[in-house]
Parts: sequence; structure tokens; C-alpha cells
Amino acid sequence: MVRNIVIFGGSSHQQLTETICSHLGVPPAKILLSKFSVGETRVEIGESVRGKDVFIVQSGGGKINDHLMELLITVSACKTASAQRVTVILPLFPYSRQSDLPYNKVGAPLARMPYTAGQDKKYTFETMPQTPYLGSQEDSALSGVPDGLGKKLANLQTADSPTVNGNHLGDSQPKSQDFATNRRPTTESTASDKSDYSNENASVTSLEAINGRQEANEALAHSSKTPEFQPQRGYKQWVAQAGKLVADLLTCAGTDHVITMDLHDPQYQGFFDIPVDNLYGRLLLRKYIQYSIPDYQEAVIVSPDAGGAKRATAIADSFNMKFALIHKERRPTQISDRQNASMMLVGDVAERTAILIDDLADTSNTITRAAKLLKKAGATTVYALVTHGVLSGDAIERINASALDKVVVTNSVDQKDHKRRCPKLEVLEVGNVFAEAIRRVHHGESISALFQYD
Repeated sequence: MVRNIVIFGGSSHQQLTETICSHLGVPPAKILLSKFSVGETRVEIGESVRGKDVFIVQSGGGKINDHLMELLITVSACKTASAQRVTVILPLFPYSRQSDLPYNKVGAPLARMPYTAGQDKKYTFETMPQTPYLGSQEDSALSGVPDGLGKKLANLQTADSPTVNGNHLGDSQPKSQDFATNRRPTTESTASDKSDYSNENASVTSLEAINGRQEANEALAHSSKTPEFQPQRGYKQWVAQAGKLVADLLTCAGTDHVITMDLHDPQYQGFFDIPVDNLYGRLLLRKYIQYSIPDYQEAVIVSPDAGGAKRATAIADSFNMKFALIHKERRPTQISDRQNASMMLVGDVAERTAILIDDLADTSNTITRAAKLLKKAGATTVYALVTHGVLSGDAIERINASALDKVVVTNSVDQKDHKRRCPKLEVLEVGNVFAEAIRRVHHGESISALFQYD
């Protein structure tokens, strides 16, 4: 039994909280979680946390926005009640997939191609069009603008530019010896400035300049709007990086430590100014492969995309198994067109058992299409081992109708309803892993043993 510790469970995954408390021999702390009629979240702590080590268990599945706000209010309430330390247990970190850059780069151009008349310009995010200047080809090519308007505006700009000794500023500057010869004493500068100012005003307010401005304003008023910028492949409108925002919210609420599992992007830990422990679900997946898959040494570990290749190869190397990769290539015809990517298998799975390894399954589109490709390539049995089984939308129906023989997930997200609807689903327990991490953190022990699987 662990003393001087308080464990609160959020409304996202109460079964996981009970499993952790049962492993540690500590009863769950009393907490009231409810909502007002207007929809605001209400949190009321039912026992004293003064000077105690507080752990709050809240996963990122289900109604993620409500669960996140509930977690932030609970953390703030514990800090206000003088808790010694507040540690947040997030088996599935919310908004962890929104830490990437808001656009997909396709590579900078090596050289600018010369522009030819009659050729449509195609701009990308890396080669944005420059602002057209007066008298340029872009200015003359605007639809609805009368011919010769650019020349008139250019002449008008030249007329408006200030003059020095009869020369425009845009012209070549006088040589050094001419400048030294024409230099005037300081006592005459005031009178000369006044005369130059009067001459400049006289040139600007000339009748020709006024007429030019009137024609320009009338032409621009009747001209059509500038054509909208049409981005090419690789460009994406700016979106907020919500991952960084969630990290700041947790820190500002008073969180002292975060424990999570299998972040979608390990570099996400750099968003925090507080300690973050990213546990791995690799141990659970390895044990399942070793003890539940027959002839696992003859099987092939497959990564459904290039992003998870490092995760899959770590398991393949530990068992000295063969490895295969599925390459996804997206070539949409339009920016708003989200077509399914074409998939290509790199490796041999013929007459073998294929084991898909991934960190998260949301709509299950990736693993189901990968299973279809593997069966088409000659795989006898296809397993899908996923750490976080969110399975939102029609994911369950898609799995039931797919070529997958079995889908193995952890209970980092509540799987009670998913288990009832999907006979192919098998759930692994992660409560004991988080319980051991909590025990080690509470006693000041190292948790590096939880990262060693060999």
C-alpha cells in the first residue's frame, strides 16, 4: 500500500482508474464531476489534498474537449487546495496529432523558370507571387484594367517623386565631385529648402497629375476584382498548432508532471516546460506476439506507413523477424480533394503471417486498406496491433468488413462498447504499467526500467 498519495479519476475512463488503484492498494479519491444546465463543467474535490502527492487519470478518447476542460479544472482545484505535486496521467494525449506543421512541403524549386507570354503561372507555397509593381507584366495583365493604365500610373509615380537639383530620386545620383561643387553653405539651407518645397508642390499639383489620378481612380473603380490565388499541391491554409496550446494549458493550470504513452510524435515533449514521461506500449505488443501468435518467428512485421517504420523495426529487430513497409502516395487533383492514397508494399509476405504495428487507429482506414493489400500479396493471416484504439465513426463496421483477422488494442481508451460490437477486437491491459509508473514517481525511483524490454 502506498501512503500519502491521492488518485483522482476523470469521467473518460473510470475502469482504468479502478485498475490502477487496485494495483497500488489505494482507494480512488472522492470527486464530483457534473455539468450545469448551460453546459459548463463542474468539479468538486471530496477530500483533503493538502501536502499530498496527487495523480489525476484522464484519457483523451470520447468527448475529448469536455474531458480536457474537466482535467484542467481538476488540476487547478488541486493546486488551489495546496497539493504538494500534481501529476497528470494521460494514456492517450489529446490533440497529440496536431503538433505537426500546418502544411506539407513538397520541396523548394531549384531554379525559377523564365516566363513566356501566354503561359499560365503556377505558384506553390514555396514560390508565392511577388506584389506586382506599376508598369509590370502582372499589372498590365489584370482583367478589366484599360490598356495603358500602367504607363499612366508609372508616369504619375515619377511625377510625384521628389526632385533634387532637377533630378528625380530614382535617377542616377550625381558624382562625388559634382556634389562637392554644388554644395551650398549651411546658412542658405533654410531658404533653399523652402524654394525646393514650393517647386515640388507645384509639380505635384499640376493639371496633368490631377487628370491622371482621376482616370486611374475611375479605371480601378470599374475594374473587376483581382483573381484569387489558386494554390498548388503541398499548400495548406494556416491552422493553429493545437498541440502546443494544450501543453501550455496544462502547464498554466498547475500541472507538475505528465505521464503518457506512445505519443504520436515524440518531439511533442519539447512543447512542455515540465517533465514528461512517454511510456511505450511496445512491451505489451511484444508479449502478445510472443505468446499469442503461433509461429511468430516466421511472421513478418509490417508498418502501414513510413512514419511508423521505426516503431515496427524495433519490434522486428528484437525478435529477429522480417520487416515490410507499405508506402502511401497521395496525389490529389485539387487542394480540397482528399483522395485515398495509393498504397504499395515493399517486402515479401507471401505464405506468411503479417503483423501490422501502429500507434493509433482512429477511423481504421489505414489498417483496413493495408490488410487488403497484404491479403492480395499472399499473406495467410493479418493481425493489427495498435496501442491506442480510438475507433471513431464507422471504424468498427469497417473492421468487421475488412480482411483483418484480429485487431489487438490496449485499454488506453475505454473499449467496453467497442468490444461488444467487434468480435475481432482483443484488448490488452495497460493499468498495471501506469500503476508501476505512479509508484516509482511517488517514491522518487527511476522509471527507466519501464523503457527496457530486452
